[in-house]
Amino acid sequence: MDLLTLTLTKWFSSYKSGLCAFATVAILASCSTTKQSKPATSTDKQTEITQAFDTNLTAEQLVAQASSQVSSNQQGEAVTSLLNASELYLAQAKPHKALWLAKQLEVLAPSAIQQYRLAIIEAKSYLALTKISEAYLALENADSIREEAQLTQTVDYFQTLARVQTQRNLPIVALDANLRAFAGNSAATDSDIELIWQQFCQLSPWQLQQVVKMSPPNIKGWSKLITFANKFGDDDAKLQRYLSQWQREFSTHPAQYIVANLSQQHPAIITNEYQNIAIIIPLSGKQERAGKVAQQGILAAYNIDSGKTLHFIDSTTLDMTTLNAKLTELNVDYVIGPLLKENVNSYLAQTELTLPTLLLNLPATVALLPHQVALSMRPEDEAIQAATTLSRQQYQFPIILSHQDSASRRIAQTFSQQWQHITGKTPETVFFNSDAKMQNQLKASLGVDLSQQRTKELNRHIKYSIKSELRNRRDIDMIYVVGLPLETKLLKPYIDVNISPFADIIPVFASSRSHSSKIDKSDNRDLSGLTFTEMPWQLRSKQQNKALAAQAKKLWPNRSDSLQSIFAMGFDSLALVDKIFAMQNKTYVRHYGQTGILQLGKDNILTRSLIWGKYSRSKVQEFVMD
Repeated sequence: MDLLTLTLTKWFSSYKSGLCAFATVAILASCSTTKQSKPATSTDKQTEITQAFDTNLTAEQLVAQASSQVSSNQQGEAVTSLLNASELYLAQAKPHKALWLAKQLEVLAPSAIQQYRLAIIEAKSYLALTKISEAYLALENADSIREEAQLTQTVDYFQTLARVQTQRNLPIVALDANLRAFAGNSAATDSDIELIWQQFCQLSPWQLQQVVKMSPPNIKGWSKLITFANKFGDDDAKLQRYLSQWQREFSTHPAQYIVANLSQQHPAIITNEYQNIAIIIPLSGKQERAGKVAQQGILAAYNIDSGKTLHFIDSTTLDMTTLNAKLTELNVDYVIGPLLKENVNSYLAQTELTLPTLLLNLPATVALLPHQVALSMRPEDEAIQAATTLSRQQYQFPIILSHQDSASRRIAQTFSQQWQHITGKTPETVFFNSDAKMQNQLKASLGVDLSQQRTKELNRHIKYSIKSELRNRRDIDMIYVVGLPLETKLLKPYIDVNISPFADIIPVFASSRSHSSKIDKSDNRDLSGLTFTEMPWQLRSKQQNKALAAQAKKLWPNRSDSLQSIFAMGFDSLALVDKIFAMQNKTYVRHYGQTGILQLGKDNILTRSLIWGKYSRSKVQEFVMD
């Protein structure tokens, strides 16, 4: 802003008259200069923020028109002209000017509709300036104005909200907003439908469940279509049958455009089928047991599909510098492994190895090349799933109870960060030890110790002893536990007995670390009500391979939970060999495995969607999160 603008701004602030205010804003807008700013990098950002008006005037001409309207005492028309000018400044990629003008008009616009429109202009201006937090706050303001004035939400609002939530890395609410914008947009095009489809293709199954719960327009058809694509996308013949079924059921759905495109697609390249597979796992030394269990999982999958030749290579005795020659000699065309993180790093350091590879652990820092894929079993991933899902259950005041060990701390921290990212509020985290101090730590976190102190204080000052029910804090409505099974089994009864009979039951959720299939056979009444995330292999569920699970329990009844996970990972890895090619070329393809529903990300890392389980009396069973 130049000196004249600054002088006029100061002068404007000293006047109360509406006429003076209109005149000043018109003068300021016409003479102010916009500091050059780097707009958002999207090439079609300018197109997105353009709005059509019933006028051919430029923003500058609209400002001049507003000035003359003020002189004619047409203040209402002047506000409309300046509103339109502000939006046209956005179309001209002048977000600073648009934002400044909208801010000045806030005190002048008389109606709720105009205030609502101004809030959206501000949000779009902040978005163009890549000030995402400010853009989101402006949209919240627009929603408050709409709610108070009982207005209908506009397409412009939903379109802006979709872009802001995408920038905030919140794909669930971004897609919901996009679906609502599309439903109200009479000018929507096929490219808008394609954009929505691509958003669905990026969702994991648990994220899709959350979108369905929000009930945006046409969601039933979209949900069924993406589920068909997830499950059958790698089998062209089967997918075509399901697409035909979908077309009959949803004959007027906008995604008919997508189905028509999918139906016309034929694989340009036949899906790769690899024959000679090398598996690099520890078959001797300290990690022999883990390697042997992974081998058993792979062989279990091999028994189902024995059309390949498997070459097991002991990573303990392997010289990585000679591996390329060894693989060439064996005529290997695909590699599974290594299993151990240190071996993964050594493997990736051999730059001459260019065979397609499924790593069974994540590298320390190295980015994966296009022919390299890693299967993630990170517990932090399930913390993100749990925090996202539970934050959409209307819980407002969670508390995290976590054991002190490093793995539990990482899970608790990830859960807390994701909760804060979604809600803007950071949950309280309480760390406990698995010793006699646990109960005192829990009482302190629930505020029960303060209730006890108040009762003791009263008894000291009066003649008669008071019998009272202890009361816990009322600002907690959900507890997330991170601890091992035995720790959780000790902690859960403490939670139950320290909840006041006058208070609502506080639901308790947990990570898979709290569940063990080994203790499911014992008396678990103490765990009743506990809900947790888990892989299908560890929980009797629709996705579990029940026949294989029964056989594995019979053969290895005392196998630990960590080894159970390695067995499931080995089983899934062989099935993934011929599926990864399809997952790389069709972003909607998923693998419904025993470790979870697997999805390949842009970073070439396979992540999992887990299921939920719940203890009910002495039983544990799959639980569908409402």
